[in-house]
Amino acid sequence: MKEIVCKLLVIGAGPGGYVCAIRAGQLGVDTVIVESTKAGGTCLNIGCIPSKALIHAAEEFDKVRHMAGATNGLGISVEAPRLDLAQTVRWKDGIVGRLNAGVLGLLRKAKVKIVHGRAHFRDGKTVEVETETGTQLIRAETVVIATGSEPVELPALPFGGPVISSTEALSLPTVPKMLVVVGGGYIGLELGTAFAKMGSEVTVVEATQQILPQYDAELVKPVTKRLTELGVRILTGAKAKGLSNEVLVVEMASGEEKRLAADKVLVTVGRKPRTEGWGLEELDLDRSGRFIRIDERCRTSMRGVYAIGDVTGEPMLAHRAMAQGEMVAEIVAGRKRVWDKRAIPAVCFTDPEIVTAGLSPDEARAQGYEVRVGLFPFSANGRAMTTQQEDGFVRAVARADTNLVVGLQAVGAGVSELSSAFSLALEMGARLEDIAGTIHAHPTRSEGLQEAALKALGHALHI
Repeated sequence: MKEIVCKLLVIGAGPGGYVCAIRAGQLGVDTVIVESTKAGGTCLNIGCIPSKALIHAAEEFDKVRHMAGATNGLGISVEAPRLDLAQTVRWKDGIVGRLNAGVLGLLRKAKVKIVHGRAHFRDGKTVEVETETGTQLIRAETVVIATGSEPVELPALPFGGPVISSTEALSLPTVPKMLVVVGGGYIGLELGTAFAKMGSEVTVVEATQQILPQYDAELVKPVTKRLTELGVRILTGAKAKGLSNEVLVVEMASGEEKRLAADKVLVTVGRKPRTEGWGLEELDLDRSGRFIRIDERCRTSMRGVYAIGDVTGEPMLAHRAMAQGEMVAEIVAGRKRVWDKRAIPAVCFTDPEIVTAGLSPDEARAQGYEVRVGLFPFSANGRAMTTQQEDGFVRAVARADTNLVVGLQAVGAGVSELSSAFSLALEMGARLEDIAGTIHAHPTRSEGLQEAALKALGHALHI
């Protein structure tokens, strides 16, 4: 059995793991990273990146389709378009391949040793890896667990055949005629919207009383409106009971049963930490529910063992994992770091998009703050008008006593690009006056941020 000895061993080359390894390598730490599939993890290979590629293709197809034989106000007319989904998937896979190769290149540049295989802990310092050429034993001073997460499977709808997860949805050869999405969270609605634009008859089944239940109703309203325009049927307070002969049985809150025809059933009811198959039982780690418990430095209950990313709990976001990975690498290299983030932005790539950072008005009030709230609609924004995408708004939430901004939210076309401005304002402790006094380029959607701050201060200029 071959043996490797290193200072830092990272298990999992997803966003958190590979960033941790790259930064550690840059700092001169002798680092080994183990990955059983492809570098980049769920996000790069079967999550964030491929889904956004599919969403973009669907948007372009929908845009062209609505220019065919219809008056669109722009004076543009085209022939009816056709969609070759298999070619779209090949294009998407090309992007994934380029990014995957890029991650491997960055790891090598940082002098990180990459081991391809399935890791299994013997103890907190020793890991066995089954590779194509045999078993390797890796001993490390410090270990980082970055094993990520995987889709939750429903007992009544096990994955297989017509029942698919987001992974299979991203590689379908053809557009399903009738698609039922079980779970109205961000993953289900992002993909459901894309397939509706590509021509599927889509029904969303959500157990709670609102789609996107993690967002407040004001932000969700424009998304619901757009889904209705796309012909998406939304069933809230509904639970999927089982599938038989391409018919999904759904029980409503009233007890009534509905039967939904479905070529494919996409189950997106959440994700769970990947805690099986790599020897967690060999470690004495405290847990927080299903997740590994960590402190403000991502340390677990075992000395020299860290955990980052989805395996440590919510929010399950790639950029959170990346930030944790960078911090842990610097700690291992001897630097003083602590996890002290004021806000982690979250983006829902629906149509329109939603972005949030910090507290909503209700969350701020629940924490005992009196708040000032400023809301600026895109219907009063010149750039939104010229792109024919006026739905949505930007909202600023600040403490009434100090004007300290405690939350920023937006819903609208392309608002995901406001996420960095939102998180930067919160991270740097901006007040309403700071945002209002910052010159924002005209005409851009970002002016909505300045106008929301002005509105909260009581002197909006353009509404």
